[in-house]
Amino acid sequence: MHTLNKLLAAILLTTAAGCAFNPATNRPDLVLMSEEKEIKIGREMHEKLVASTPIYNDPILTAYVRHVGEKIAKASDRPDLTYHFTIIDSQDINAFALPGGYVYINRGLLTYLQSEAEMAAVLAHEVGHITARHAVRQKTAATGAGVASVLSVLVTGSGVVGDVANLWSTAAVKGYGRDMELEADRFGAQYMYNAGYDPQSMINVIALLKDQETFARRRARVEGKKQQTYHGVFSSHPRNDVRLREVVAAAGELPEDKKVTKVEYYREKTEGIVYGQNAQESEKNRFNHKSLGFSLLFPDGWEVENQRSAIVGKAPDNSATLTIRVAKRDGNQPADMALRGVYDVRSLEEDEALNQYRLEGHTGKLPVSGEDVPDRVAVLFYGSRQYILEGRVKEKPSKSEAETEYDNLFLTSIRSFRPLRKTDMVTPDIKRVKYVQANEKTTFSSLARHMEIGEYAEEQLRLLNGYYPRGEPKPGEWIKIVQ
Repeated sequence: MHTLNKLLAAILLTTAAGCAFNPATNRPDLVLMSEEKEIKIGREMHEKLVASTPIYNDPILTAYVRHVGEKIAKASDRPDLTYHFTIIDSQDINAFALPGGYVYINRGLLTYLQSEAEMAAVLAHEVGHITARHAVRQKTAATGAGVASVLSVLVTGSGVVGDVANLWSTAAVKGYGRDMELEADRFGAQYMYNAGYDPQSMINVIALLKDQETFARRRARVEGKKQQTYHGVFSSHPRNDVRLREVVAAAGELPEDKKVTKVEYYREKTEGIVYGQNAQESEKNRFNHKSLGFSLLFPDGWEVENQRSAIVGKAPDNSATLTIRVAKRDGNQPADMALRGVYDVRSLEEDEALNQYRLEGHTGKLPVSGEDVPDRVAVLFYGSRQYILEGRVKEKPSKSEAETEYDNLFLTSIRSFRPLRKTDMVTPDIKRVKYVQANEKTTFSSLARHMEIGEYAEEQLRLLNGYYPRGEPKPGEWIKIVQ
């Protein structure tokens, strides 16, 4: 009887949803969502993302990415869809797509590519996810068609989407699984061929990403740390993936005189791209967020990381953290009420109102304690947003001078939060990628001695130029350096 009920439910679901024909997969899609709804959801997700994520501000490079992306899109199975291509200002090596035509590529990935054809390979893979409706197909047949339900379907291990932070855990960003990723490769390779790009460039991108994984694994082993798992574009492929080579070959082989590669043009457009973290500081350990327009002073010696869903400051010995998250402000709700609402508590301990730099807020300690409970919390209103700050001590000290010292550090940082000033951005210490020609004496080892990019400078230069783990540039060859 239970099986019969499930069958009847499936029949009813099929009748209600209807079967929309997917031009990319060449078969009907059983989904509860029209293309119009898919576009609407993508637009709303995009708006949430750009409101809380730094976007790379380079009009020339942005126009270039858009031009190549639109060229691929016009050669795809959904050419009439309006596509949007955005560069995320992040050093992470990744790219992803959201439903309805929204494609994102990280600045960090652009620095390691060697040609326009390789960039086209990345964008074509993401366009493939969109034309195949992977975000919609994955589980939406079992849910409603609202924004919250679609987001919750995409979120790994969660049925609730509270804010944009959860977006970074979605399948759209972390990957859809082996079969759908390979399907996106197949479509992407075909779109490259249709647009005149050599589909084999997709294999080149796999190789450079696998070099990154190899380096990360070796570095983690040397430093005795756990390697961070890579979830980004093409992550499901081994280095010599037979299935990938098959789908790339199936796309077709262009005549040599018809293949678009554009190494020199790509070099021209990416000259001066920011390398590494794009934090801009006007005083020691002051973190300035240009996109969101705020500034905050972290404790001396703390390392600050602009993560996907939050900004996190870490103590040198990793004993404490200060995290900043952003959310939409709830109307004219008072700051103390907003803070209690965030943590669902009736009261706060050692709390006080905040009035600083013409901003209102509130801070205090939660009445409960535990491993996952922050030690000091605060909310500050700035425009239509509210900024939530959490100070955490990893190994809880007893009631002592040590606990008081941590709390004082948190309060000092919280009280330093203010709107960004023009003077904050006057002398940014930013490293950029430059191109130079190698000569007979050029080696990556000799170049690394003049690069202030950390103790792995030689390895990073090799990765930037596609020479990892060995080999040297040939005389006259254009190579990337960092200045």
